[in-house]
Amino acid sequence: MLATARLQLQHLPAHLTRDSWPGQLTILEEALSHLDTLDARWHQTRAQLPEGAGPGSEAYVDALDEHHAECWSYLDDWACHGRVILDIQAATRRAPSQPKRPQLPALTSRRSGHGARGR
Repeated sequence: MLATARLQLQHLPAHLTRDSWPGQLTILEEALSHLDTLDARWHQTRAQLPEGAGPGSEAYVDALDEHHAECWSYLDDWACHGRVILDIQAATRRAPSQPKRPQLPALTSRRSGHGARGR
């Protein structure tokens, strides 16, 4: 969605955009990157928990609480700025569609065909 919004923004006429949109997309991209990193770290942490420290155990709950605390600010970025993706999509729908280039007929060589002479 982020890549699509970034591409759509590049093709929108200036009068349909807001100056804040590129920065908001950057915030979302950075937040997503951090969340991906934290998710990978959570999987490592979970794998390193002592045997028997599954969901509901004190060790598991403490580790999960720490993980959630680390994620919170990045999720907040998405809560605050995620709407920009919908705004860009709406602007894209309002933008006049660009006319399609007409299809040109295929060119054939003058030298092809019966009785054609090379010139």
